[in-house]
Parts: sequence; structure tokens; C-alpha cells
Amino acid sequence: MGGALGPWSACLWVRRAPGSGATDARVVPDGCLDLLWRNGRLEIAGPDTGHRRVPLAPGELICGVRLRPGAARPLLGEVPATAVRDAQPGLDLLWGGEVRRLEDRLAAASDPWRAAGALAAALTARLGAHRPDPVAVAVAEALDRPRPPGIGVLARELGYSERQLRRRVVAAAGYGPKTLEQILRFRRSLAAAGPGADWSRIAAEQGYADQAHLSRQMRRWSGAPPRELAAQAD
Repeated sequence: MGGALGPWSACLWVRRAPGSGATDARVVPDGCLDLLWRNGRLEIAGPDTGHRRVPLAPGELICGVRLRPGAARPLLGEVPATAVRDAQPGLDLLWGGEVRRLEDRLAAASDPWRAAGALAAALTARLGAHRPDPVAVAVAEALDRPRPPGIGVLARELGYSERQLRRRVVAAAGYGPKTLEQILRFRRSLAAAGPGADWSRIAAEQGYADQAHLSRQMRRWSGAPPRELAAQAD
């Protein structure tokens, strides 16, 4: 997406559940935070450290804005991302009275994509006071590679001690550099999955030691073997 929020946002998104029968959605870690509009309520989807199932009512509609790894400040302000890790609290806990005004705008939106745009506009309005930590974002981008540099190398390049750098990443992303690296590698591998996926090739391209290593990590973060994930990607 473009605009002032563009460098910090991964996407706007809308999801509608099937119209008949209750269902659920598998949610897996991706290193991101989301601002959600769901069932007339604004929520924060914090950084996950494990997979979970989210129950969905028939026809339920959810829209959101996804912030890139390390870019939590427009959503959380000065609250560390660890405070919402593995949680989905109401936005009113952090934004106070501003939430009611935003909810009114969302309720008046003519379609879900306009509602998602209103969420993005609300985050954009907060950039002046709550701009993402550029150091944490730079570390997240550097870690999102098949063979990323070590935290010591990044610390020297950015002019910080390793402890200082870890502290900034934890506050902005919700977990330390090593965990973030593993989650980002899992995310890239999942994006490469599909029917007939060559898991040996994916393992090599994404920096795993071998296919067995990839399989263990895929199960750890998703709760499912690679073949099942590939089938779901169809």
C-alpha cells in the first residue's frame, strides 16, 4: 500500500467466513501485528509465538491492517510489543476515547475495503507521534534473508551493543532476533509452498540445514507437517 504508512504496512486485508456452518481459521506466526475490525470491535492481534485456531461464525467478516515486523509503534505507541504477545486485546486499552470515534467511522463504511482504509488512515494519523523504530525495522529486514547476518554483525553495523539491539527488537517486534529470524524463515517457506512443492529445494533456498530441519520448524510454528500446509495452499 502507498501513502505515509506504506513503508511500515504489509497489507490491508479482508476475510469473510463461509456463509453456512461455523468454521475456524489457522493462525500462524508471521512476525507482524494487526489492527482488526471484527464484530463491531477494534482489536490488536499481537505477535504470535505459536499456532492457534480462531473460531469464525457463518459469514463473519474481518478486516485489518498488517504492520511489518518491528513497525508496532503506530499501533502500540510506547507500549512494548511483548505486552500483546500471544494476545488479542481490545484497542480501547491503548487508544482510549479515540476508539469510539473510529468505530463510528467504521460502522458507516460502505464496504469492508473502505473500513480497512479507515483503519490505515487512523494509523497514519499517529505516525507523527509514534513513528516506528527505524533500527528495529532495519534489523527485521536484515533477518528476513535465507542466510542473515548474526546479531553481532548487525550491532556493529548499526552502532549499538548486542544487548541494546536485542532490547530494541524485543520491544518493537515482541521477540528477540533469533526467534524473529526463525519465524520469518518459516513465513518465507510457507509462501513458497503449494501442491507438489519440492521441500528439499525450499529447505536449501531458505537456509535450513536440510529437509528434516525444515519439517521440524514447520511443525513447530504451524502445528502441521509441510505436506498438509502445501495442500491448504492450493
